[in-house]
Amino acid sequence: MVKVNLNVTYLSQIISLTLSIKQTTRSTYLKRESSMGSTQVCSSCLQVLTLLVLISFASGSRSGLSPQVLAEQEADRVVRIPGQPKVDFKQYAGYVTIDKSHGKALFYWFFEAIESPEKKPLLLWLNGGPGCSSIAYGAAEELGPFLTQKGVPELKFNEYTWNKAANLLFLESPVGVGFSYTNTSEDIENLGDTIVAKDSYTFLVNWFRRFPQYKSHDFYLSGESYSGHYVPQLAEVIFDANKNATKDNNYIKFKGFIIGNALLDDETDQNGMVDYAWDHAVISDRVYKNIKKKCNFSISDPPLECTAALDKYFDVYSLIDMYSIYAPTCLDSNATGRYLPKIKGIAPKIFSKFDGWRKKPAGYDPCVSYYTEAYFNRPDVQEALHANVTKIPYPWTHCSTNISFWDDAPSSILPIIRKLRAGGLRIWVYSGDADGVIPVTSTRYTLNKLGFTTKEEWTPWYHHKEVGGWTIIYDGLTFVTVRAAGHLVPILAPKQSLQLIKHFLANQKMPSVEFS
Repeated sequence: MVKVNLNVTYLSQIISLTLSIKQTTRSTYLKRESSMGSTQVCSSCLQVLTLLVLISFASGSRSGLSPQVLAEQEADRVVRIPGQPKVDFKQYAGYVTIDKSHGKALFYWFFEAIESPEKKPLLLWLNGGPGCSSIAYGAAEELGPFLTQKGVPELKFNEYTWNKAANLLFLESPVGVGFSYTNTSEDIENLGDTIVAKDSYTFLVNWFRRFPQYKSHDFYLSGESYSGHYVPQLAEVIFDANKNATKDNNYIKFKGFIIGNALLDDETDQNGMVDYAWDHAVISDRVYKNIKKKCNFSISDPPLECTAALDKYFDVYSLIDMYSIYAPTCLDSNATGRYLPKIKGIAPKIFSKFDGWRKKPAGYDPCVSYYTEAYFNRPDVQEALHANVTKIPYPWTHCSTNISFWDDAPSSILPIIRKLRAGGLRIWVYSGDADGVIPVTSTRYTLNKLGFTTKEEWTPWYHHKEVGGWTIIYDGLTFVTVRAAGHLVPILAPKQSLQLIKHFLANQKMPSVEFS
């Protein structure tokens, strides 16, 4: 039996705060609808929550957390989601308000590290799109501890989950994506790179207020695809804000970021896409030469001749999975919505205008997106995650259909990379070498454009006795390829991806010799 030593004042504070939570932070978790349409307090839920707060305060008071903070954390505590395997680590999910006047809140899912969470760093993962969910791809299909699977309601434990290396935080951003919402329609209409970075920073500041025990941890950003924009831009906001922040205020112990198959520079990325497709025997000599003759990727508005040439390029990619050119495609007739929403104004400016660019990625099981959407649209799953509290009038999807215009998307992120590298942040870039969307060729062109001095030349790295890929170390930036992996590296190379993130967080070079 747990012995709880609390004075009367603290006890009354905790009970008061617990009752307050019932009203303000998780009404759908603590209430149930009556048959007459009115709401009734779930007394058993409230009793359980009160007990959890009391027990947490007994242990948390020694670490200096206030009763209010403990109560807020327990309101977000996820005891178990339907079908999950038994685990010993804690998980939390819920909303963080970023603009009260607009009714604007972002949804997160957080997993403590499996071992020694008090010692491990905090890692935020962001998926791209723009407009795609980090819960859908990152948490449920790539690198989270629980993976969706075909035909059974149970989730599969991911043996290579990244919370073996870090305390792992997923964020659905911007508003309109996944369970994140706003009550102000203009917020959806005015989205862009700048707003996403600003809102994500506000989320972090407010999340650290809810979980202040993690403010002392080293903090890192990670992501893939359009997060080649999201991650460096958020990194820049944190970097600049830290100059004026105090450690008692909004200072974030930010150390660096890692991005995979990342969109970084329109010109080099788009040239690399075409060269990769030809070099990997996807397009013919005729298609390749015609694109090279008709298209200038240094401009954003191509002539009609270029558009016609690129139509042939995407016609070929419609036959295979562009995100992993050697992987199977989904043949399930029930799997719908295989294309990302069309959003005007996003980067890369030319390729993003084509339907072929918007195909959704797959993995070992190319129909996995169908299983994930079925799972997260279940009411019991949403209740367990404290999600969809506003009853959004559309189904949860991998990528938002609510976003149709993007206000700002710079053609190159390289100036930010140069600035942050000069500021001393750790920067790693990785690339699955079977990706046709933002292929390794594109990333190599982009990194060469940066012009950083090479410190250690191109060399293989090893995953046990197999070559895992190749790596090159520049002055202030490390580049790693992952052999045979596609756009979503943690899906197609889960073992190697865990090894990669462990080495990044430890600031260690990838192993250059075989090991057992």
